[in-house]
Amino acid sequence: MDLQNTVKEALNALYHHPDDAVRMQADRYLQDFQRTLDAWQVADNLLHDPSSNLETLIFCSQTLRSKVQRDFEELPSTAFRPLRDSLNTLLKKFHKGPPKVRTQISIAVAALAVHVPAEDWGDGGIVKWLRDEMDSHPEYIPGFLELLTVLPEEVLNYKIAARPERRRQFEKELTSQIEVALNILTACLTISELKEQVLEAFASWLRLKHGIPGLVLSSHPLVLTALSSLNSELLSEASVNVISELIHHTAAGNIDGISANMPLIQVVVPHVMNLKAQLSDSTKDEEDVKAIARLFADMGDSYVELIATGSDESMLIVHALLEVASHPEYDIASMTFNFWHSLQLNLTKRESYISYGNEACIEAERNRRLQVFRPAYESLVSLVIFRVQYPEDYQDLSYEDLKEFKQTKYAVADVLTDASSVLGGDATLKILYMKLLEAMSGHGNNEHKEWRPAEAALFCIRAISNYVSIVESEVMPQIMALLPKLPHQPQLLQTVCLTIGAYSKWLDSASCGLSVLPSVLDILMNGMGTSEECAAAAALAFRHICDDCRKKLCGCLEGLFHIYNRTVNGEDSFKVPAEDSLHLVEALSMVVTELPPDDAKRALEALCIPVITPLQEAISQGPESLSKRPSRQLTVHIDRFAYIFRYVNHPQVVADAIQRLWPIFKTIFDLRAWDMRTMESLCRACKYAVRTSGRFMGLTIGAMLEEIQSLYRQHHQPCFLYLSSEVIKIFGSDPSCADYLKNLIEALFQHTTRLLTNIQEFTARPDIADDCFLLASRCIRYCPQLFIPSSVFPSLVDCSMIGITVQHREASNSILHFLADIFDLASSSVGEQFIPIRDNVIIPRGASITRILVASLTGALPKSRVDVVSYTLLALTRSYGMQALEWAKKSVLLIPSTAVTDVERSRFLKALSDAASGGDTNGLTIPVEELSDVCRRNRAVQEIVQEALRPLELNMANVS
Repeated sequence: MDLQNTVKEALNALYHHPDDAVRMQADRYLQDFQRTLDAWQVADNLLHDPSSNLETLIFCSQTLRSKVQRDFEELPSTAFRPLRDSLNTLLKKFHKGPPKVRTQISIAVAALAVHVPAEDWGDGGIVKWLRDEMDSHPEYIPGFLELLTVLPEEVLNYKIAARPERRRQFEKELTSQIEVALNILTACLTISELKEQVLEAFASWLRLKHGIPGLVLSSHPLVLTALSSLNSELLSEASVNVISELIHHTAAGNIDGISANMPLIQVVVPHVMNLKAQLSDSTKDEEDVKAIARLFADMGDSYVELIATGSDESMLIVHALLEVASHPEYDIASMTFNFWHSLQLNLTKRESYISYGNEACIEAERNRRLQVFRPAYESLVSLVIFRVQYPEDYQDLSYEDLKEFKQTKYAVADVLTDASSVLGGDATLKILYMKLLEAMSGHGNNEHKEWRPAEAALFCIRAISNYVSIVESEVMPQIMALLPKLPHQPQLLQTVCLTIGAYSKWLDSASCGLSVLPSVLDILMNGMGTSEECAAAAALAFRHICDDCRKKLCGCLEGLFHIYNRTVNGEDSFKVPAEDSLHLVEALSMVVTELPPDDAKRALEALCIPVITPLQEAISQGPESLSKRPSRQLTVHIDRFAYIFRYVNHPQVVADAIQRLWPIFKTIFDLRAWDMRTMESLCRACKYAVRTSGRFMGLTIGAMLEEIQSLYRQHHQPCFLYLSSEVIKIFGSDPSCADYLKNLIEALFQHTTRLLTNIQEFTARPDIADDCFLLASRCIRYCPQLFIPSSVFPSLVDCSMIGITVQHREASNSILHFLADIFDLASSSVGEQFIPIRDNVIIPRGASITRILVASLTGALPKSRVDVVSYTLLALTRSYGMQALEWAKKSVLLIPSTAVTDVERSRFLKALSDAASGGDTNGLTIPVEELSDVCRRNRAVQEIVQEALRPLELNMANVS
């Protein structure tokens, strides 16, 4: 009683106390209470207590539901019957509500049925038990109907801590009782006020998708009731849910499945088609139209293979879907978008026509179908354009509304690309061009031109750019001629710039391309001076133009450099944000790549001048001034160097440039090594210099590595490891660099292993762990001869064992990939010779590594990491065969039988054995996932498993 009163007081404080701190304290207390064994009895008592208020009833029903789902194993085996009887009494008590309480208790009973085998409920399991209860107590039927509704829903409720085998068994039990369940529901149809509830329960049972033949359903009273209730105001929502499930039920993923359900399809489809007129009925409530539209969309999605044949009947559905697509409400129209995509795939993919035999027949049928659906996709293109038009009040839209509008535009762009796949890009372009002309003819000579329709048409033209042929000569020249005539309204100009960029390949190929380029570049210049968004679009377009038309632009370097210098120097008339100015750096770099070496050298110097000048000025003001500058003042320039080194593809020219620039870079390294942002930016620039120049870097690479090796000891910047990875990739196999690289990796790894001595250090420094083990994997791939025989290899393996269970995703993945690379050493011809050294390190630690991996699978790491852990365990088992299986067996045997049964253990070990001996590795997936699920099924089990495996105690002590 004391505990019950404390819970009531805590609930009162949670909902009514004015002090936030008291409410938080009450919330914490109640959460802790829910995890206790006492929670069972207290929640049950308070639910039976007539004096409990609504807040108490809701909390206790949620508690009891949660306890049954997660903690049923806490109870003795004898507790099932009293618990079931108590829940049954509560179900009767609350059969008229409150609804929230009744729902929670229904879910608790359903969860109990998942845990407890059918025979414990009596002959036939819970469904027959429920039927008997309803027969004996007809006055409580509404409450029992809710239980009947939630039962099939609990099959896939993974909150229930049931073993996978029991969950499968429960699904079989329910499937075997479908007929009984449907008979109960049919009997309840006679009570008119329960019809809606009956139909909702029927929809729930249909989701099981097993055991009800289409022939049986086609004349079933429940189906006929749902169909006849489609126009009933009270029952339409429940009816739509049933019909929707029936449509999904009939589509078993292939034509054969649909054929078997044809009797049901022939009953359902005409009823849905009869609703078509209501789509355009202005008197209908929007929610009702949405429900009808959903049925048409479901038919389209489910029967797309049948529809794709282009029969007269299927075209009726297509026309109905076009009507849905034309609805003014986007939420309704967009229901069809998935259908148009699926239909396009079906019409264009060769696999759809395999049954037609030879190539001639396949091509003939494909062309026939594309012709049949051509008018539908042409209509679709015209229908969706207005969706992307800016609303009149666009300036007043909230951030969320603007975001939603952008998502709408992207969705429409996807529909247009689907249409282009069917119609061809050039044909789609003609339709859109006519819309653009329409939009422009509406302007007249009015200065306040309506820009929104033209912007919408241009957005659509841009969306299909990848589908328009680069030799299109009928429409594109006219579009390009129109662009300079459009008003410089910011949103319109932004879209014009993006459209120019999207057609850069066309500009390069078109016979008129060279003559069009000057006017195009003028538009981009205007864009750069209009607004930040417009300038960003212009900069991106400029990059595309320079990428695809680089040969044409080699003769225009002076003009290009004029634009480049104005942008990079941040002239007031240009509004290009610093991040977007990188597009111009990239653009000029790609044009410079096309120049001969001598010209490229001069052009590269010109590229570097506006970038290096501000850095030289910063350095000239003295060490103290440089070290106090905000990172941004340096990184904005250093990032530009990264782009220059990345995109100027002249290895010798870049190597010469980095040699000249090295004194400046070294000064920044020396004075800003404490600053992570500046170091990341500088290491990125050095990485691209190394990647582009390769072995032309000569002496500079030695100075660079010496610098980072020295600075890493003092400042532990992860990016120094990251830069070293790039160097290893380029120079790892070069014998002339061997001594230098060996010293580098030994110094870096020795220092890192001294930093990462326990899991807390891994948690505090995940970036160092991530980059360290990425570097180690690179060493295995590119210079195993330097790394594996070195003194740091064993200590790095020990270090990896400490860090496997770090919760940081990237760090954990890098460690696991490193171990898998060690185990997979035999698969590379270079690595084979180092297997004896590897085995001397791994075999003494094998049992410990295996146990940590098993612990990671069973709860030490999040469920999302199971795939990576599985692969690592598989690689270990492949390398060490029976020895590794023995390690795995010993590890799994440590888990108490209360957590894992012998059957579950042996299934996991057999799958591991089969996969290791060359069997299908996919066979390992389910047993691993099931072992993982079983060991994580609730907090108590997970704690028992981890306590048995103790992964964090194993890293430095070998397990015998």
